[in-house]
Amino acid sequence: MGMTDAAPTRTRRSDATRAAILRAARERFAADGYDRATIRAIAADARIDPSMVMRYYGSKEGLFAAAAEFDLRLPELADAPPERLGELLVRHFVDRWETDGTMAALLRTAATNHAAAERMRGIFADQLTTAVARVVPEPAQAPRRAGLVASQMLGLALTRYVLRLPPVVDADPAELVAWVAPTVQRYLCGAPDA
Repeated sequence: MGMTDAAPTRTRRSDATRAAILRAARERFAADGYDRATIRAIAADARIDPSMVMRYYGSKEGLFAAAAEFDLRLPELADAPPERLGELLVRHFVDRWETDGTMAALLRTAATNHAAAERMRGIFADQLTTAVARVVPEPAQAPRRAGLVASQMLGLALTRYVLRLPPVVDADPAELVAWVAPTVQRYLCGAPDA
């Protein structure tokens, strides 16, 4: 076998190892939080030696940063009727929180870890502000309006998925959308004094 045959095999193996580490890290961070998750436990979950985790990611913080890469997959708000923007956005976030534990893990960790808080800020600042800027009356207000939307979405997520506040946990997703959407609609399209 020549060198050209070995390189693609090594690359595929390396990619598979990285994917296994990231999968295990996301699950472990979601279950244990940043502080209690260990490199050894993540390596055991991935069925590899802990030195491999360090080889690929350098540190626990480096691994967390890679595992916390997150695309909000926001809907194209510009295609929606303006009067339904709040409902569309809240439904999207509730659906994402209900089906993906990664964001709950990141939120839980962000409460006590600077790197995770920075990652969460980056995700919402970059992705949400960009989406909001396309639909708000004055694009210069997009950061403020996106920040207010994020306050509602993160507050809802914190009370439902992290703190597990019974009245919020007991509500079905459609009920949550009905309650929160008007506030988000105001943040997106309303005037500050409305």
